Amino acid sequence: MATRDKAAEQLNEFKSSQKTPEQCTTGTGAPIGLKTATMTVGPQGPVLIQDFVFNDEMAHFDRERIPERVVHAKGAGAFGYFECTNDISKYTKAKPFESVGKRTPVGVRFSTVGGESGSADTARDPRGFAVKFYTEDGNWDLVGNNTPIFFIRDPILFPSFIHTQKRNPRTHLKDPDMFWDFITLRPETTHQVSFLFSDRGTPDGYRRMNGYGSHTFKLVNKDNQPVYCKFHFKTDQGIKNLMADEAHRLSAEDPDYAIRDLYDHIEEGKFPSWTVKIQVMTFEQAEKYKWNPFDVTKVWSQKDFPLIEVGKMVLNKNPGNYFADVEQIAFSPAHFIPGIDASPDKMLQGRLFSYSDTHRHRLGANYLQIPVNCPYKAKTFHYQRDGPQCVTDNQGGAPNYFPNSFSGPKDDPAGCEMCPFTISGECKRYNSADEDNFSQVNIFWNKVLKPEERDRLVENIGNHVINAQKFLQDRAVKNFGQADPEFGKKLQAYLDSMRGGKNKVNVVLNGVKVTES
Repeated sequence: MATRDKAAEQLNEFKSSQKTPEQCTTGTGAPIGLKTATMTVGPQGPVLIQDFVFNDEMAHFDRERIPERVVHAKGAGAFGYFECTNDISKYTKAKPFESVGKRTPVGVRFSTVGGESGSADTARDPRGFAVKFYTEDGNWDLVGNNTPIFFIRDPILFPSFIHTQKRNPRTHLKDPDMFWDFITLRPETTHQVSFLFSDRGTPDGYRRMNGYGSHTFKLVNKDNQPVYCKFHFKTDQGIKNLMADEAHRLSAEDPDYAIRDLYDHIEEGKFPSWTVKIQVMTFEQAEKYKWNPFDVTKVWSQKDFPLIEVGKMVLNKNPGNYFADVEQIAFSPAHFIPGIDASPDKMLQGRLFSYSDTHRHRLGANYLQIPVNCPYKAKTFHYQRDGPQCVTDNQGGAPNYFPNSFSGPKDDPAGCEMCPFTISGECKRYNSADEDNFSQVNIFWNKVLKPEERDRLVENIGNHVINAQKFLQDRAVKNFGQADPEFGKKLQAYLDSMRGGKNKVNVVLNGVKVTES
């Protein structure tokens, strides 16, 4: 394309220098058969720890940024409490929900996802929404986003997806070809991309957005009976979003807009709050549901599984020191407490390994001794010793091996029994690329968005994808068109109008009919 500069053409130049693609390998040089699927027990089963292809990829990915977080580098934090307002003991024995009126301290970090620590708060990007509950049974981390879904459903694709949000390795510039090449090659991204480029793609600060656990989790009651669950945090301030022009203006005038907004309101005593709700699905319902209930690219219908209010989260305290309380706070989806377990959600299964692994790299093996991460409401006794940044007494003279005969801490198989589950299936890599990528996007387009919101969605996508190559634009139009023909036709018409094509097009955007020739 004659109008593109050298940096924009970098991937094309690399492609022209390669006769054929090289065989993809692990870091040890072993050839990889299927690069787009983890090894699981059955198509919906848990990920196997023996999957070296995934572990090799993820472990390296977790260590490739020092010392910033690999993702969610830019963020804001605050502290407060969760108060249980409804009895859900029939579903879970988890401490935060054990009695109505009980308050549990929380630490929360909001963030953008793809940008560096110095990037603008008002970028079109999902927002991280991570909550640490300091309970008597240890810390429980609910690590989600401001959207109920995600781009991909298999964690082996996560490093590649995040790379497309980062910088071109040759030019060190953001590259629309990278983004749209991956997005259009993986149609399961269509649902989240539609969210991202809709009005909700740029929240007006962190106080005015919802939060979601996103994944499917498992709740377990005192009788060891499980159900599946999704968590929702509904903002009590009301959802408010920034239109593209306002977000662009703020990115230049006040790139720390969201951090400032949260800090100022808490300092002024205007404490933000969220109403916490859950959806519940039985195991029997999960087996018969029309969609895979563990697919994080999809939502559960609230008509089928109504929201149940469980509590209120209030943030009433700013960090005492940003580095100590926000930069060092470390969340992991693997930080469960009795009453809350993992489900077979593949993306969740991948995150169970990745988050704690990256914290040990970024903050050290003893990152859980850092005050903001310490489970201070519970007492810890274990056999972990030494390592960098050990700031406790290292458990003094207690035995450092188990089992032992010298009064070291003991396990409790009866009192701390985990909820058993049965799995079956053939262990192999299951390609999930074509698992119904468009039906929920159709619902989003037709049932969720108003006509003017559809127009803005098309405009926002068009203004971004126009910077990618023509064949990537065509693939994008095809994918969105599979969600709904009108979606694809409007996007094609908008792109034609931007290119000043030969054919006259009429498309309504922001309520105004645009005619180009």
